Amino acid sequence: MGSCDGRVAIVTGAGRGLGRAHALAFAAEGASVVVNDLGVSREGTSGDSASASQEVGPASRVVAEIMAMGGSAVANGADVADWDEAEAMVAQAVDTFGRLDTLVCNAGFLRDRMLANMSEEEWDSVVRVHLKGHFAPARHAIAHWRNRSKAGEDVEARVVMTSSGAGLMGSIGQGNYAAAKAGIALLVVQGAAEWGRYGVAVNGVAPDARTRMTEGVFYGEEPPVGWDEKDPANVSPLVVWLGSGACDVTGRMFEATGGQLNVCDGWQHGPTVGVGERRFEVDEIGAAVHESIAAAPEPAPVFGAGD
Repeated sequence: MGSCDGRVAIVTGAGRGLGRAHALAFAAEGASVVVNDLGVSREGTSGDSASASQEVGPASRVVAEIMAMGGSAVANGADVADWDEAEAMVAQAVDTFGRLDTLVCNAGFLRDRMLANMSEEEWDSVVRVHLKGHFAPARHAIAHWRNRSKAGEDVEARVVMTSSGAGLMGSIGQGNYAAAKAGIALLVVQGAAEWGRYGVAVNGVAPDARTRMTEGVFYGEEPPVGWDEKDPANVSPLVVWLGSGACDVTGRMFEATGGQLNVCDGWQHGPTVGVGERRFEVDEIGAAVHESIAAAPEPAPVFGAGD
């Protein structure tokens, strides 16, 4: 018996890297999987799959892997940031397998550049695919789960969103990506607070793994011989647990790499400095700011700062 027997999962961006590893792991645990991938390049340009209805390219190859291992899967080529295509993707899961239980939002691409040189298109395209590409599928999945909940069903749904160390700490040369991933981290908190009433738990992961998006940037292109700490499959057990009925936490973000994981502590109210029942004078602000900072933990450094 697998931990996801009888569950139906959508995994976006599942043609390669982390998404592929997640899709295979869910299938190995008994889930039926909608394998979504638009088939584009690392930079989001045209690739192997051109439309939501075209079951070709990397998604279909992952489906073939799942079928070969005795699992159940179907390919989907939706642009996850397209409102109608995201809705159709959720409908495909329900029409094909009769229900949806888990949504793993993973799709994305990079267009790296220093903020001072970044174009409007580079900003808009990356924020669109990551941030809207998480919200749009989740919004349509929630409509499905809300309807089931209102019909009296005991819903046990799960959403797993994908942030990044860049979104939690910042990353030099990746301001568009970092801002989008930071938005996703807060979307986890917001979604958990709003959707729990429908039986939905929402959590996020910030994975550290060797994929098309990190090869040649942070890690070498060839995996090491023996234990590969950066193998994307190392992150998948956490994602599968968060997407299973066994998951009993919500609204939390986890970092994962190799054989380790940790929960992340997001924005918190820091030490308060006050002046009583009056407003600050401008010349008092500097001292108060530094007093509060001095009593607070040091923030984590931005990736790449000082390089």
